[in-house]
Amino acid sequence: MTTIVRAKVAHTPRNPFAGEGALEVFEDGGLAFADGRVVGCGTYEDVRAVHSEAAVLDERDAIMLPGFVDCHVHYPQIGVIGAMGLELLDWLSRRCLPEEARLADPSYAAAVAESFVSGLAANGTTTALVFGSHFPPAQEALFSAALKRGLRVASGLVVSDRGLLPSLHVTPGDALESSRELIERWHGRGLIRYAVTPRFSVSCSEEMLAVCGELAASVPGVLVTTHLNESLGEIELVASLFPCAHDYLDTYERCGLLGPRSVFAHDVHVSDDELRRLAGAGAAVAHCPSSNAFLGSGLFPLRRHLDAGVRVALGTDVGAGTGLSLLGEGLMAYEMQRLRPDGLPLSPEHLLWLATAAGAQALGLSDEVGDLSVGKSADYVLVRPPAGSTLATVLERSESVSERLGAVFTLAREESIAEVRVAGQVVSR
Repeated sequence: MTTIVRAKVAHTPRNPFAGEGALEVFEDGGLAFADGRVVGCGTYEDVRAVHSEAAVLDERDAIMLPGFVDCHVHYPQIGVIGAMGLELLDWLSRRCLPEEARLADPSYAAAVAESFVSGLAANGTTTALVFGSHFPPAQEALFSAALKRGLRVASGLVVSDRGLLPSLHVTPGDALESSRELIERWHGRGLIRYAVTPRFSVSCSEEMLAVCGELAASVPGVLVTTHLNESLGEIELVASLFPCAHDYLDTYERCGLLGPRSVFAHDVHVSDDELRRLAGAGAAVAHCPSSNAFLGSGLFPLRRHLDAGVRVALGTDVGAGTGLSLLGEGLMAYEMQRLRPDGLPLSPEHLLWLATAAGAQALGLSDEVGDLSVGKSADYVLVRPPAGSTLATVLERSESVSERLGAVFTLAREESIAEVRVAGQVVSR
């Protein structure tokens, strides 16, 4: 059975940072899908002509966008959003880590996982690289909740053996065994993939990082995710813990954790040499602007990353980030670039790319998601402004799709997400 959704359609099947004409829009658009795949995308008239027998869902008062892709978000931290007045290391020790330790209780972890997954879907996030929990049962809870909801999630057991609360520590041998068990049960099950997840070099010995490298090399298709160059204090601490390392990136690189399936969060204070090596390895960086601002970590050097050839996508970084909305994260990215002397001016089409196709590219899913091209999974979001809202007022007066997109990134949040589908199936409405 083929279904056509009639709506205003916008997506970026091409990279707007590489040239003009990346944004593709259809004022009276149609998206046809069957068996979870896009079989047509264009004007409603053209799509209807090809699929004349299809059922039609009339959503002409909504804007259709590809499903959002969040490349860095912490599931155990959803309960500590809004802990103000702290920088990174103090925030971790005083607010974040005590909350993460509570996930040792399986029933508490299950409730957090359900709230987190529901929050992703309600905000239009259909694909996410999720920083998981230190506890295997809590990690199982996340995978179970994501599988039940139907979201496309990559995640893994977070491992550390020093520098945190004792209850969050594990030996390298136990980390290896527990991770392998989780990989066997979950990697490739439904839309779930595994991500090898050393928390960061501050909390991982070289032996632990080596175990993570072993895991990453031994299992096809697993991702690697961790933190890099988030704050100056963190970088100084890493240098003291790894006196033989050339720089922060080298602590991962020497253990086999730098490669095309690696996604590093933040990278605010990065050297030119690190940028060269990130680009050479094909690694990606998750830019988390609201978190960087909230913790006072710094302004992300987007131009330097792109000039160096490093792939960049967006991450909400909840709970230092201020919410699960990638629309809000796009607005913050725009504002942060306005503040940097060398900031890169961002248009609405840049923001749409960063929130969708760039994330798919970073996660190795460009053939599957990120835009609405024929053959891809039918992952999409319908944005509809609440009646009487400021967004509704602005959209009524917008004269182009670019203007509408600007308004959506500026004003639309969870209350404006009318429907979310993954592979054609409703995950939030």
